[in-house]
Amino acid sequence: MKTTKRRELSKAIGEARAHGDISENAEYDSAKDAQGMNEKKIAELDAKLANAQILDNAEISKDEVLIGATVKLKDMDSGEELEYMIVAEEEADFAANKISIQSPVGTGLLNHKKGDVVEIQVPRGILRYKVLKISR
Repeated sequence: MKTTKRRELSKAIGEARAHGDISENAEYDSAKDAQGMNEKKIAELDAKLANAQILDNAEISKDEVLIGATVKLKDMDSGEELEYMIVAEEEADFAANKISIQSPVGTGLLNHKKGDVVEIQVPRGILRYKVLKISR
């Protein structure tokens, strides 16, 4: 984004500018908008990288639900067993069973231990889970 994409967008702006009057040039406006979006995305990613922290699993409790933990749960109402990995919001992928630490379920599970029964308020009601296993 900082090298290749910036050059491509700069070239596109130059080509659009060469077509004449920029006040009525849709190609120029489109290229400038794309450039602005690229710069915004670069700034967002730079900010995330500046605040990122590498977590050492050796220093994180293994008997408590914290970020990076894989939690095996039993739904107390249906008896179904579920397994989720608790991750940062940017890594969340429900299809891969990775839930955000900021989601209602992720937040509700935080700091609980094996054997705990957790009640979590979600938009469609209350979920009740028993923590069966915590792993890293």
